[in-house]
Amino acid sequence: MKKNQIDVVSLGCSKNLVDSETLMKLFETNGYKCVADSKNPQGEIAVINTCGFIETAKEESINTILEFVERKNEGKLKKLFVMGCLSQRYQKELEAELPEVDKFYGKFNYKLLLQDLGKSDIITCDGKRHLTTPHHYAYLKIAEGCDRHCAYCAIPIMTGKHVSRPMQEILDEVKNLVEQGVKEFQVIAQELTYYGIDIDGKHHITELISKMADIPGVKWIRLHYAYPNQFPMDLLDVIRERNNVCKYLDIALQHISDNVLSRMHRHVTKQETIDLIKAIRERVPGITIRTTLLVGFPGETEEDYQELQEFVKWARFERMGAFAYSEEEGTYSAEHYEDDVPDDVKQHRLDELMAIQEQISTEIEAEKVGKVLKVIIDRKEGDYYIGRTEFSSPEVDPEVLIPVNERQLRVGSFYQVKIVDSSEFDLTGTVVSSKAK
Repeated sequence: MKKNQIDVVSLGCSKNLVDSETLMKLFETNGYKCVADSKNPQGEIAVINTCGFIETAKEESINTILEFVERKNEGKLKKLFVMGCLSQRYQKELEAELPEVDKFYGKFNYKLLLQDLGKSDIITCDGKRHLTTPHHYAYLKIAEGCDRHCAYCAIPIMTGKHVSRPMQEILDEVKNLVEQGVKEFQVIAQELTYYGIDIDGKHHITELISKMADIPGVKWIRLHYAYPNQFPMDLLDVIRERNNVCKYLDIALQHISDNVLSRMHRHVTKQETIDLIKAIRERVPGITIRTTLLVGFPGETEEDYQELQEFVKWARFERMGAFAYSEEEGTYSAEHYEDDVPDDVKQHRLDELMAIQEQISTEIEAEKVGKVLKVIIDRKEGDYYIGRTEFSSPEVDPEVLIPVNERQLRVGSFYQVKIVDSSEFDLTGTVVSSKAK
């Protein structure tokens, strides 16, 4: 065990990752060394930031906690702390089942950890973070919580009501991160487009993104987790007009059948969704749309599913993920609907829908062959440099592979790259110029 070393394991979404990075910086400011997601944890203290979104995420969190409990039982760990969404929701049950954990924290009180470690004169870190992403990009969380209360979703139960961060606080964080070398910002919130509504009843996401785009050194801004109901259309003008706002929008649609959308409490109709997709594509030519869909929701008929299939074929999303419904206790659907779609039917619908999307993605990526695109280099891996275009978010979207024997490239730098080959998952390219700024 390494004295004063804390291993921090962050599970789940990028919003969790931001919390972990904030905690790590706080630890370091107060004299600890932090290691993130180590394959070989050696610290005398471990902190696990859990996810409780769906059943598979809960299982991963529990299994990770049990692994560290075993380390503690073997004398390889002195202190074990657990925080995050799963802990927020099931704290009493976890405390009863896992007494080996020294303390459980919720999603918002984790900064008490230092106090519980015996630190009396705690030095604050003024919102700074220990970045665990490559040095050139960072996630930027602009709000907590969610007011939407979709029937299937447990997130509002865990995170509470939507709370927007003060705009100046966000802009100051962006400036600080730019000074650290960050060029690309993944703007995230549970409901991005709701930003500001809780402050004065007005959308302020367009103003925020415009002001971010004005900050020198901000090269790319990418928007994640918009909502289709009451979408602020002026945001599209900013995406179209500002060169450093990526032509990329992550907007979860979940379904298209009016029957299912109504039962989901999505507060949007099929026609409104179709009109929004048309408007996005018309107002921002060449935009990449990423969405998420949910199959097997209670009451989803074969006709509803076929409607969803046809919608996916029509919309031709550049990026799409899907998952099968799993009942989450405490949600409206768990308490009011019977989970009546058999598991094998859910899985079949999921597999079939993703097969359709795979073909669409293959065709869309093939259209890039022969084009010269601006690419940022994320890392060197084996025989390739791995990069992304403005149309790809880290970790979830297709990457650009550039053979290392062509020339030496710098991680975090931009290059003009000619695309020479494609698959449904990746592009292959060759650098034609390093003048991309």
